[in-house]
Amino acid sequence: MQLKNANLVSDHKEIMKTLYVTDLDGTLLTKEERISEYSLAKLNSLVDRGLLFTYATARSTLSAERATQGLKLNIPAVLYNGGLIYDRTTDTPLYASFFEEADKRYVLQVLRSFGICPFIYGATREREHIKWMPERATEGMNRYLSRRVGDNRLIPVHTDDDLLDGYVFYFKCIGPGDQIGEAWNALKYDQRFVCIYHQEMYQNDFWMEISTKGANKAKGVLFLKDYLKCDKVVCFGDTSNDSDMFDVCDEKYAVKNADEWLKEKATGVIGYCEEDGVAKWLEENFRPEP
Repeated sequence: MQLKNANLVSDHKEIMKTLYVTDLDGTLLTKEERISEYSLAKLNSLVDRGLLFTYATARSTLSAERATQGLKLNIPAVLYNGGLIYDRTTDTPLYASFFEEADKRYVLQVLRSFGICPFIYGATREREHIKWMPERATEGMNRYLSRRVGDNRLIPVHTDDDLLDGYVFYFKCIGPGDQIGEAWNALKYDQRFVCIYHQEMYQNDFWMEISTKGANKAKGVLFLKDYLKCDKVVCFGDTSNDSDMFDVCDEKYAVKNADEWLKEKATGVIGYCEEDGVAKWLEENFRPEP
């Protein structure tokens, strides 16, 4: 895997008009962490008719692919809340935003001061990886791991040097709300980082996701807009890690189950994620470009 920090590559020539970008969890996916058969059929039909459709998610490459299995995607996706933009059709990373050496060690030090040992997402030149210390895993972390049995990116380690080895572009912390919340308060104003704190959609765990300042969904969406030569972007979301994406899109729609404050930023409110809100809106509103 040949990666460079914030390496933007574009040689796409075709001019296209409108890009449609959706969040996954709580927006397109059901509580079973998948796309319903109805949405899958409708979206694939629309893609066949010319819909430029992709997702922007906190998930990793493999996790997103599993959750969207069967979905036709012919353009890149935004992963790790903007930490990585990946072209699934060519198996090529287009953009990545990594932590500097001193910064990744600082983040780990702060997390440790609150008793948190995170999942750390990164890569060497050969492979992507997710590292953690099994002896310090929380109940929530173990639940997260149980849903990823067989994922060959998972690498258990036992020292900080091994935990931080290679390029690091994402920290994921899972645990009790008070503990994670205190760490978030300690990091959220640091201008070097983007820190997102929220309750996990399908459990009572609280999560904090930490990326570099160069990594967010807004920058990822704007990169794709330029890369694909689009002049308009429509997005869909439900919670805090979609907020910056809403700020840069021409139209933004919140599902009915979204946070109330996000609905206030939205162009409109569509149906629930469990009721195929995104697919039904697209079916009603998408018109192929002439």
